[in-house]
Amino acid sequence: MVWNDERIEELKRLWAEGLTTGEIGKQLGVSKNAVVGKAHRLGLKGRPSPIKRVKTPGKAAAEPEPRIHSMVDLSHNTCRWPIGDPKEPGFHFCGKPTLPGKPYCAEHAAIAYVSGGKNRDDSAA
Repeated sequence: MVWNDERIEELKRLWAEGLTTGEIGKQLGVSKNAVVGKAHRLGLKGRPSPIKRVKTPGKAAAEPEPRIHSMVDLSHNTCRWPIGDPKEPGFHFCGKPTLPGKPYCAEHAAIAYVSGGKNRDDSAA
Protein backbone atom coordinates (compact mmCIF):
# COMPACT_ATOMS: atom_id res chain seq x y z
CA MET A 1 0.00 0.00 0.00
CA VAL A 2 1.36 3.38 -1.00
CA TRP A 3 0.29 6.60 0.66
CA ASN A 4 -0.17 8.81 -2.39
CA ASP A 5 -1.51 12.38 -2.26
CA GLU A 6 -5.06 11.27 -3.03
CA ARG A 7 -5.14 8.69 -0.22
CA ILE A 8 -3.58 11.14 2.23
CA GLU A 9 -6.26 13.73 1.44
CA GLU A 10 -8.97 11.09 1.90
CA LEU A 11 -7.43 10.11 5.25
CA LYS A 12 -7.43 13.77 6.36
CA ARG A 13 -11.05 14.22 5.26
CA LEU A 14 -12.29 11.09 7.05
CA TRP A 15 -10.23 11.97 10.14
CA ALA A 16 -11.80 15.44 10.24
CA GLU A 17 -15.27 13.87 9.95
CA GLY A 18 -14.55 11.95 13.15
CA LEU A 19 -14.61 8.41 11.77
CA THR A 20 -12.84 5.80 13.89
CA THR A 21 -9.46 4.53 12.77
CA GLY A 22 -11.07 1.17 11.98
CA GLU A 23 -13.72 2.79 9.79
CA ILE A 24 -11.10 4.86 7.98
CA GLY A 25 -8.97 1.76 7.48
CA LYS A 26 -11.88 -0.13 5.93
CA GLN A 27 -12.60 2.70 3.50
CA LEU A 28 -8.94 2.99 2.51
CA GLY A 29 -8.27 -0.76 2.50
CA VAL A 30 -5.60 -0.62 5.22
CA SER A 31 -5.34 -1.64 8.87
CA LYS A 32 -6.36 0.73 11.62
CA ASN A 33 -2.74 0.68 12.79
CA ALA A 34 -1.67 1.98 9.36
CA VAL A 35 -4.22 4.79 9.77
CA VAL A 36 -2.98 5.63 13.27
CA GLY A 37 0.66 5.64 12.15
CA LYS A 38 0.03 7.83 9.14
CA ALA A 39 -2.17 10.24 11.11
CA HIS A 40 0.59 10.54 13.70
CA ARG A 41 3.26 11.17 11.05
CA LEU A 42 1.03 13.79 9.42
CA GLY A 43 0.56 15.49 12.79
CA LEU A 44 -3.24 15.19 12.68
CA LYS A 45 -4.91 16.35 15.87
CA GLY A 46 -5.45 13.54 18.37
CA ARG A 47 -8.91 12.54 19.50
CA PRO A 48 -10.23 11.12 22.77
CA SER A 49 -9.92 7.37 23.16
CA PRO A 50 -13.18 5.47 22.56
CA ILE A 51 -12.15 3.12 25.38
CA LYS A 52 -12.29 5.73 28.16
CA ARG A 53 -15.33 5.41 30.33
CA VAL A 54 -17.45 8.37 31.45
CA LYS A 55 -18.26 8.43 35.15
CA THR A 56 -21.80 9.13 36.22
CA PRO A 57 -22.15 12.35 38.29
CA GLY A 58 -23.56 10.64 41.40
CA LYS A 59 -20.96 7.90 41.37
CA ALA A 60 -17.98 10.26 40.94
CA ALA A 61 -18.74 12.07 44.20
CA ALA A 62 -18.80 8.80 46.18
CA GLU A 63 -15.48 7.47 44.84
CA PRO A 64 -12.21 8.54 46.45
CA GLU A 65 -9.73 10.48 44.33
CA PRO A 66 -7.63 7.88 42.45
CA ARG A 67 -3.92 7.77 43.21
CA ILE A 68 -1.77 8.61 40.21
CA HIS A 69 0.73 5.82 39.56
CA SER A 70 3.90 6.51 37.59
CA MET A 71 6.14 3.84 36.09
CA VAL A 72 8.32 3.76 39.23
CA ASP A 73 5.25 3.00 41.41
CA LEU A 74 4.41 -0.19 39.51
CA SER A 75 5.30 -3.71 40.61
CA HIS A 76 4.53 -7.11 39.13
CA ASN A 77 1.16 -7.08 40.96
CA THR A 78 -0.04 -3.62 39.86
CA CYS A 79 -2.07 -2.94 36.73
CA ARG A 80 0.02 -1.42 33.95
CA TRP A 81 -2.92 -0.06 31.91
CA PRO A 82 -1.95 3.43 30.67
CA ILE A 83 -4.43 6.21 31.38
CA GLY A 84 -4.33 9.40 29.35
CA ASP A 85 -1.86 10.68 26.79
CA PRO A 86 1.83 10.17 27.65
CA LYS A 87 2.55 13.65 26.27
CA GLU A 88 0.04 15.33 28.61
CA PRO A 89 0.31 16.14 32.33
CA GLY A 90 -1.57 13.67 34.49
CA PHE A 91 -0.64 10.61 32.41
CA HIS A 92 -0.44 7.59 34.70
CA PHE A 93 -1.08 3.87 35.04
CA CYS A 94 -4.07 2.18 36.68
CA GLY A 95 -2.15 0.62 39.59
CA LYS A 96 -4.99 -1.63 40.86
CA PRO A 97 -4.11 -5.24 41.82
CA THR A 98 -3.60 -7.50 38.79
CA LEU A 99 -5.19 -10.80 37.89
CA PRO A 100 -2.86 -13.78 38.44
CA GLY A 101 -0.45 -14.12 35.51
CA LYS A 102 -1.72 -10.93 33.80
CA PRO A 103 -0.29 -7.38 33.71
CA TYR A 104 -3.78 -5.85 34.14
CA CYS A 105 -6.59 -5.68 36.71
CA ALA A 106 -9.90 -7.43 35.98
CA GLU A 107 -11.45 -4.33 34.34
CA HIS A 108 -8.55 -3.70 31.97
CA ALA A 109 -7.93 -7.39 31.23
CA ALA A 110 -11.53 -7.57 30.00
CA ILE A 111 -10.68 -4.83 27.49
CA ALA A 112 -7.21 -6.09 26.55
CA TYR A 113 -7.96 -9.78 26.02
CA VAL A 114 -10.58 -10.70 23.45
CA SER A 115 -11.71 -14.31 23.34
CA GLY A 116 -11.51 -15.99 19.95
CA GLY A 117 -14.60 -18.02 20.79
CA LYS A 118 -13.22 -21.40 19.66
CA ASN A 119 -10.00 -23.15 20.47
CA ARG A 120 -7.78 -23.05 17.37
CA ASP A 121 -7.07 -26.79 17.66
CA ASP A 122 -10.82 -27.51 17.46
CA SER A 123 -11.19 -25.57 14.20
CA ALA A 124 -8.55 -27.70 12.45
CA ALA A 125 -10.50 -30.92 13.08
